[in-house]
Amino acid sequence: MADDVWVGAHYCGDRWLSMAFDRDGYASAAVHDGVGDVWFAHEDAERVVVDVPIGLPSEEANGDTGGDHAGRRRCDRLAREVLGERGDAIVAPPVREAARKRRYAVASRTHERRTGRELSRRAFELRDAVSVLDDLLEEFPDARDVLAPGHPELAFLAAADHPAEHDRDTAGGYAERLRALASIDRDAPPAVQSAAEAAAGSDVAVADVLDAALLAYTALPREGRLRSLPPDPPVDDRGLPRRLVYRSETPLTE
Repeated sequence: MADDVWVGAHYCGDRWLSMAFDRDGYASAAVHDGVGDVWFAHEDAERVVVDVPIGLPSEEANGDTGGDHAGRRRCDRLAREVLGERGDAIVAPPVREAARKRRYAVASRTHERRTGRELSRRAFELRDAVSVLDDLLEEFPDARDVLAPGHPELAFLAAADHPAEHDRDTAGGYAERLRALASIDRDAPPAVQSAAEAAAGSDVAVADVLDAALLAYTALPREGRLRSLPPDPPVDDRGLPRRLVYRSETPLTE
């Protein structure tokens, strides 16, 4: 795909949904088997915002000077704080070694041994996406300048100036997310419809399309700039920033 393309890529559990914009507006949407397919389809993009964590937690008991601690990332804590009741949507990833384990009991023991903290089931369910994305960033260094981690709930907050009131897979959740997108781009509703049509037949839910759209509008240059939570993120032992990005005229937190 050519330059001047901005992409949101949402992890749907067993596949990925990407939604792309160019300078003329909505460009395309596609369902991919893995994040590697997302990368190869969009490696020439200006920015690809994904909703799988990049920059894994520290395994050191004393953490680091960036405000992270063993098994915990400051970006996840800050995101939960600004999201309030919606903060449960933020899932802290496992440490790198635990993300490679196939069984929950083994992964949990590994995570706890390295950090002193238990591994949640939700974090374990992310392990495949986390480890594959982590490996991709190691194998393809150019991807580090293109791929950035975000979250649909954080993107909604930045667009609407308040956290979502309804779950993403409810009628109320659909309506408020579409309103938030329309508030930043009047062409967002037809773009969402086009993306849903492109994903038809793949068992991708409408809520997944909205999540991909929120991530795509985070990547897309418009009013406000791409910001990082925290503003000065620490890096993990591979040099990957532990952060979540969002687009806003003003910071979500000081």
